[in-house]
Amino acid sequence: MTLALLQQEASNDTEDNLQRTVAATKQAAKEGAQVVCTQELFTTEYFCQSEDHNNFKLAEPIPGPTTKVFQEIAREEDIVVIASIFEQRAAGLYHNSAAVIDAGGELLGIYRKMHIPDDPLYYEKFYFTPGDKDPGFCTWHTKYGRIGVLICWDQWYPEAARITALAGAEILLYPTAIGWHPAEKATEGNTQHAAWQAIQRSHAIGNGCFVAAANRIGHEKPSDDDGLEFWGQSFVAAPSGEVIANASTDKEEVLLAELNMKEVNVARTHWPFLRDRRIDAYEEITRRFLD
Repeated sequence: MTLALLQQEASNDTEDNLQRTVAATKQAAKEGAQVVCTQELFTTEYFCQSEDHNNFKLAEPIPGPTTKVFQEIAREEDIVVIASIFEQRAAGLYHNSAAVIDAGGELLGIYRKMHIPDDPLYYEKFYFTPGDKDPGFCTWHTKYGRIGVLICWDQWYPEAARITALAGAEILLYPTAIGWHPAEKATEGNTQHAAWQAIQRSHAIGNGCFVAAANRIGHEKPSDDDGLEFWGQSFVAAPSGEVIANASTDKEEVLLAELNMKEVNVARTHWPFLRDRRIDAYEEITRRFLD
């Protein structure tokens, strides 16, 4: 599989963001990509830095205008597209979602972000309802492989990666919007980024699959605070945990990676973590805390 991650800088011009992502998707296809994944909420700036009801106007249904555009590209270029979209499911009901579009243009399904953060400048609980599909974590059989999709904050949860892998995923794709609080960058920046990459590399090792995260770049400051400096560094990790492709911190890129999907079976055979799981001993995992 040839995978492309789209790493871009967003502006407050949603149409321009869309068209630049369309251009990057077509560029990726011309360079041989078979699967293309956008960054999280690529048509907008990361609006969750504030709680503003006007931002709900940015949402759209799935299927809707953006999925229609990428379904057409998927048909024309014979590629799989993972497009991250601010979804309006119904009046007053919104999700942080990803549309999974197969080569040929079929909308295979929707992943709705399961873990919703609420941290300084990441006020997502104001906007997004947690995913409630059944199952919440699932895999799509695309023309080019079995793909699992998770989104950003989901990256930190081994349960999400594990269940998606158990559903058959050979690659976990994470549309992402993560960065530094500028005041913390000097003292905490390296540690924060290292932890972010390490947890995802551990998902690759523990589940014997590829893991890829598409992040944005740029310093977005939509209000009077210092904003967020998105750290880019989109990357792809092999089932061994080795980083096989890595983007810059500050440049727009179409990051390409060649994935030998046979490595999934090799990894799972030689490191048989799935075989040796003690599923009879894990009941406590469904409890919030063992008091």
